Amino acid sequence: MRVDVDTAPFIIDRVRPLTGSVYVVRFSRNEMQFIPGQYLLIGLPGSARMREYSIYSGTQDPYLEILIQEVDDGKMSKALKKIKPGKRLEVHGPEGKFLSEASRVAPGKLLFIASGTGIAPFHSFVRSYPQTEYRLLHGIRTRDEAYDLNTYRKEHMVLCTSRDQRGDFSGRVTDYLAANPPEPDQQAYLCGSSQMIRDAIKILNASGIPLENITTEVYY
Repeated sequence: MRVDVDTAPFIIDRVRPLTGSVYVVRFSRNEMQFIPGQYLLIGLPGSARMREYSIYSGTQDPYLEILIQEVDDGKMSKALKKIKPGKRLEVHGPEGKFLSEASRVAPGKLLFIASGTGIAPFHSFVRSYPQTEYRLLHGIRTRDEAYDLNTYRKEHMVLCTSRDQRGDFSGRVTDYLAANPPEPDQQAYLCGSSQMIRDAIKILNASGIPLENITTEVYY
């Protein structure tokens, strides 16, 4: 359901830091309906600039959240990091169909692969369907970048850390895939960097997973 922002403004509740450059913005939901994997167009009042951010919160949460990586040349990511509670956001959407079929996948056949903040749509999915059988591979630099780790069941998640030894696997997420090829009957969803996605698709194809069973969302 789309909400008329003129009659139901989206108001900032809080900004929650996760690392020095990654944070979560929580704001009013206004009864907006969405499915996990969709994104919102976010802007500041009076500015024509809008940016796409995947919804981070679950469908049962009474608020909306987005996960943001502050970047050096990102005016929006810098502005939202400093925004104060009570301020208004321009919000349009939701849009997208990235995970629209994921809830229909047979138990044990769901494979999520993310790098960095590309975990956002999967966080939304797991919060929305906490009993779903899934396997989540998250590629990060250090364990400190394992955002909201308590959301996920430990037995369903593999942290792949490329710059420290504190993950479940030391190396890139694609290194883990190459060393532990998935079964060919998996339905794979990939979100994150374009390089990770390209490399992962090659490994998944070599493992017998056809392109029609691979869905991607490129973040950067």
